[in-house]
Amino acid sequence: MVATADQPAVHPPIKLAVFPFELEDFSAAAAYMPPDDIDREQLRLSTEEARRLIAESGRYQLVDIGEVHDEAAKAGKLRDCGGCDAKIAAGLHADQSMIGIVTRISRTDYAVTYKIRDVQSGALVDVEQTDLRAGANSAWSRGARWLIERRLLEKAN
Repeated sequence: MVATADQPAVHPPIKLAVFPFELEDFSAAAAYMPPDDIDREQLRLSTEEARRLIAESGRYQLVDIGEVHDEAAKAGKLRDCGGCDAKIAAGLHADQSMIGIVTRISRTDYAVTYKIRDVQSGALVDVEQTDLRAGANSAWSRGARWLIERRLLEKAN
């Protein structure tokens, strides 16, 4: 980072491993209705929207997670592995890891959360959440967009 009187300091982008959003279902129907193709598609769209906004910001450089072979990652259970996402991201030469979680409280009430960890220490460096009321799973990507735009990227300014 070099600064002159004419130019402000320029920080290199943070290398961020953004893992696919995961569904955590606490609804009464969870035992009877496992996640379906619609849920999986909405999680995919939420992940894509988050990655797009993060990449376009210029603050972050997305790290390719395509070569991840970790069982927790494959099973969509990074939220339950005690921060293993940071270790996985460190192996990908990232600076930070990010997981997104959609928590289904009922079939119309959801929370969307992201958690960012430092890969060296494994410590959480940022956690944000938004609630969606009287909505459908098609609102998950809007919740992800709101979080990225209004929380993560506003902190950069």
